[in-house]
Amino acid sequence: MGMILLKEYEVIIIGGGPAGMAAALKVNNEGCKALIIEREERLGGILKQCIHDGFGVLKFNERLTGPEYALKYKNIIKNKDIDILLKTFVIEIKKDKDFHIKIINENGIHILKTKTVIFSTGCRERTSKQIFIQGERPAGIYNAGTAQYMTNIMGFMPGKNCIILGSGDIGLIMARRLTLEGAKVLGVYEIKDTPSGLTRNIRQCLYDYDIPLYLSHSITKIFGKERIEAVEISKVNKNYELIENSKKIIKCDTLILSVGLIPENELLEDLGITIDKKTNGAFVDNDFMSVEIPGIFICGNALHVNDLVDYVSESGEIAGKKACEYIKNKKTNNKNTKVDINENFLYIVPQYINENSNDEIIFYFRSKKRFENAKLKIFLDDKIVEKNYNKLIPAEMEKLTIKNIKNKKISMILE
Repeated sequence: MGMILLKEYEVIIIGGGPAGMAAALKVNNEGCKALIIEREERLGGILKQCIHDGFGVLKFNERLTGPEYALKYKNIIKNKDIDILLKTFVIEIKKDKDFHIKIINENGIHILKTKTVIFSTGCRERTSKQIFIQGERPAGIYNAGTAQYMTNIMGFMPGKNCIILGSGDIGLIMARRLTLEGAKVLGVYEIKDTPSGLTRNIRQCLYDYDIPLYLSHSITKIFGKERIEAVEISKVNKNYELIENSKKIIKCDTLILSVGLIPENELLEDLGITIDKKTNGAFVDNDFMSVEIPGIFICGNALHVNDLVDYVSESGEIAGKKACEYIKNKKTNNKNTKVDINENFLYIVPQYINENSNDEIIFYFRSKKRFENAKLKIFLDDKIVEKNYNKLIPAEMEKLTIKNIKNKKISMILE
């Protein structure tokens, strides 16, 4: 490949956020040699800027801030035989018998060799250009994560009179954060007729601070030359079409966008891996291994966008364990069976199960619409298992654990 081989590893983990750190620890505990590649100066991923609490309730049985949650993992990692490359970017991955990873950092360009790769690259925010807002391009328009970084890490206020488009969790949390810092949040506007964030965040971040939430509304135009001065807001119908004579102009100096997250999977696409249009992540089996290229594992928000960091870490642990089993040849020549779901599912992960696994299988899923008193029927060849839910909404992910699947054929109906 024209480069000097720097080092060989059994497992290389791309991304040092919560999924990557959990995967590295599990790999180490399983007796394999791991390397974490992280493009930022510190491990922790998005957790570093999430100073609100609520992390770790499932994992550690306590309410932690994002930095506290990350610190628990970092303190364990520093005492383990785990290599870490910070401020390092992966620019290419090639597959032959093993994987060759080209990296670049302050020391130059190098090649790493590994038997398996775990992708824990997280996700990025959708931008204003991806939702086609018309108008000028003035200063004062920020993604919610950027505004969060400015406020919590840099110590800068994004603005004084803010409007938030989209009701994703980061946007809701920033509505509260900006209010606490003295800004006026004029409203949160959501194009759908249901909120996109968790119910608890709607309550704790908006209702508790008297911040109005407007459903079935969207921003249709931006005004301002040097800095944003106002936005045009319109009502939409159930087909997201603008309702005539519903436009109004609201003055503001800041627009915060919380309009969705997209898993970072360009490196996977470069390898030729197909992306699931429902999750924007790869198709995987119950080991979180790609069903197209053996030895590639995907976890955390790179696989699908999670609600809770506890589940992100859980998927990292599974990927780390299964990567080591793959290296030790405990699983070979797996036949994968597709998990059949009906139209009431938004998605389910994993999308396949392998027929050689005897472990319990963990599924994560979202419903396509709101359900009251929902029933999930799971067909396992010769038996039917039912699970009841008081409420299901697309904004809240559900976890499902199934044990003792013998014949490895499964279908699910949500009604």
